[in-house]
Amino acid sequence: MTQTTLEMFREELLRTGGYRTPPERKATVPRKKGWLTTLGFTWSVFSVFPYCAVSEALRRLTTDKWAHYCFASLRKAEKYGTDVIMDGWNNRRDYDGPVVYLANHMSTLETVMLPFVLLTYGPIGTVVKQSLSHLPFLTRAAAHMGLVPIGRKSPREDLMTIFNVCGQRIKEGISITIYAQGTRQPVFSRKSWGSIGTKLAERSGVPVVPIAVKTDMQPTRPGGKGWFKDFGTVDPCKTIRLSCGPVLTGKSKEMQQASFDWIKSRLDEWGLPTEG
Repeated sequence: MTQTTLEMFREELLRTGGYRTPPERKATVPRKKGWLTTLGFTWSVFSVFPYCAVSEALRRLTTDKWAHYCFASLRKAEKYGTDVIMDGWNNRRDYDGPVVYLANHMSTLETVMLPFVLLTYGPIGTVVKQSLSHLPFLTRAAAHMGLVPIGRKSPREDLMTIFNVCGQRIKEGISITIYAQGTRQPVFSRKSWGSIGTKLAERSGVPVVPIAVKTDMQPTRPGGKGWFKDFGTVDPCKTIRLSCGPVLTGKSKEMQQASFDWIKSRLDEWGLPTEG
C-alpha cells in the first residue's frame, strides 16, 4: 500500500483547498477496535512529544521535523482504514498574513493533526495549558514549537499573557491557534466558547479563521486520569475531519458569534452534539 507523504498532502491541500484519503492509500478493511489498535495508533500520536524532546536535546528540532512527527498520525489513521477529510482550506490559502485560528476541542488528536496542516500556510504559535509545556524534557521543545502556556487559574493573567506574548508574535507574522473551549468538551456549546481569541484578533488587527474538527476516532477516555484519559479506544471506522471556515473580520463579539455559528453548523452537519 502506497502511503501519503507530507509533501503529497501539502501539494494537494494547496492546489485544491482540501484533501481526502485516496482509496489506494488506506487499508481496504478497517482495523477492528481493540487494545492493539488503540495502542498502535496512540503511539503515533504520543510519540510526537518524545521525538520533539530528543530532537531539541540534539539541537535538531525544526518546524519541518515537528510537522513530519505530527503527520505520522495521518499516515497511521489511513493505514488502519480511516478516511481523513479536509475541506475549505482555500480560505486560508487565499489570505496572505497572520490570523487567529479558533478551533473546537474534541480530543488530543487535533492538537497533533492541526500543526502539520497550519504550518503549510506559515509559522504558528499555539496556546496550551501550562502543565503540557512542563512535561519532562519538553520545556525547551515547547518553546521552540511556539507553544504559549497559560495557567487557567486566573483569567485576567491568561488574558494578559495572550495579549502580550501572542500579540508580539502576530506582529512578527506568526499565526496563533486557540482552542476557544479551553478544555476538551463532549458537547460544543456557546457557554464554553471563550472570547480570548477574538479579543486578541481585534486588538492585533488580524482576522479570525474558525476551524471545525471531528476527531472522535480517538475520544477522551471517560473517567480516565492523567495521560490515560487522553487516549480512548480507537475506532478506525470513524472519519477524521478538519474543516476551515471563512476569514472573519470585525469587532470581537461579531467574530466570536460568527466563528461559533460556523463551527456549530459543520458539527451539526456531521451529526455531533451541539448546544446554543
